[in-house]
Order: sequence, then structure tokens, then C-alpha cells
Amino acid sequence: MTRDGDTRDPAARGEVPVRPGRKRDHSRDGDILDATLEVLADVGFSRLTMDLVAARAGAGKATLYRRWPSKAELVIDAVARMKRNQVDLEHLPDTGTLRGDLLGLFRPQSVGESERRLRIMAGLASMLVEDRALADAGTAAIVRPWAEAHHALMRRAVDRGEVPATADIDTLSQVVPSMAAFRALVQRAPFDRDFLVSMVDGVLLPALRHAPDQSTGSTRPQSGAPWSGGGEDDDRIQR
Repeated sequence: MTRDGDTRDPAARGEVPVRPGRKRDHSRDGDILDATLEVLADVGFSRLTMDLVAARAGAGKATLYRRWPSKAELVIDAVARMKRNQVDLEHLPDTGTLRGDLLGLFRPQSVGESERRLRIMAGLASMLVEDRALADAGTAAIVRPWAEAHHALMRRAVDRGEVPATADIDTLSQVVPSMAAFRALVQRAPFDRDFLVSMVDGVLLPALRHAPDQSTGSTRPQSGAPWSGGGEDDDRIQR
């Protein structure tokens, strides 16, 4: 009975009972993001729909829209998760040399997996063309995890005295991941070990040897023995 003595049920009194909001179930996020990548690889971005992803994941479309307001945001999250899963920041290679560590990040892929990832990246590239407002978010999704790994390895090399403390590791840690993104998104080519070795030996390690000249803002080589060029048996950056 209410305080005014009205014993009718809430509906009869014109009152709508308040239902507690249903908590969002994040346990399905991984399945949904995996399904998104599968659909993206199969049909591309333009033909990808929330209905297709929901059907592939065995989830309701409303579940997807509660978590991702648009298919573009869903695709970006899916690609970002794929990239994060490729590198474990808690267990980075520790070979004793920066060159060895950088090359140790590389994981060979089967032909099928390589082709699948190229189709995924092609789908992402078409999305970035269609929705330029998401270009920064899309690029960050594929570059940031690897840039963070490279930064951690370079910081460790600085701490052990292998790389000059004046090296611009904030910028240089983004070079190889950015080139990998360009290779996948624009050139539609796989990022293989040969390309990685050429980038590490021909670009990254020589750049790390040069310290900024505080007076002019230019760079100059560090004093000491010249770097030999980064052969397989020469992992050290000579100082």
C-alpha cells in the first residue's frame, strides 16, 4: 500500500517501474573483434556490415551498437587488437643488443596468414579513404603498439650504454612501424624479414648513432670507431 492509501499496482496508477540497466558484457568483445577481422578480410570495408559481423560472431546487432556506434570504429578496434596481440610489451626480446632485439620482434607468417593480413589492411586502407576523419585513429591503431615496443627496446639500449643518450628515440621508435604501415596500406606488400633488416641496418641504427647538435639543431656522428654496416654477426652500435 502506498502512503496515500492507493493499493492499485504501479501500472494501474500510470507509473512505469524503473528497470535496472543491463550491464554491458565485455566477455564477447574478443569474439566480435575476431569476427570483424574475418569479415573485413572476406568482403572488404565497403561491404562489411554490422549484421554480417553479428552473424559471424553469433551476437545480436544491438550488442555491437552498444559498444561501437559505427562500423568504422569497430574495424579500428579490431585492427588495434590484432596489432597489440602481435607484440607482448611485458616479454620483449632481450638478446643483449638492440639489433638483435629489434629483429627478435619479427615473427614469420605462413603464406595464408600473410595474405589474410594484407586483405585486412587493404580493407582498413579503403576505410581511411572513405572516412578521412578517422585517418589518425586508424594509423595509430596499427603503428602505436609496435612503436611502443621499439621505444622500450631503444630505452633499454640507452640505459646499457649501447645507444647515445642524446638519440631521439621518441621519433626513431616510430620509423619502422610507420614504414610497415605504409608498406601494408599503400604498397600492399608484406612486411618481411628482409625489409625489416634493410630498415634496421640501413636507416634505424645509423640514425641512432647521430646525436643532435645542441647549438645548430643538426646531427653529427658520435666519436669512435665507425659502425660496420650491421652484418648478421655485428649487432653492436659501435661508439
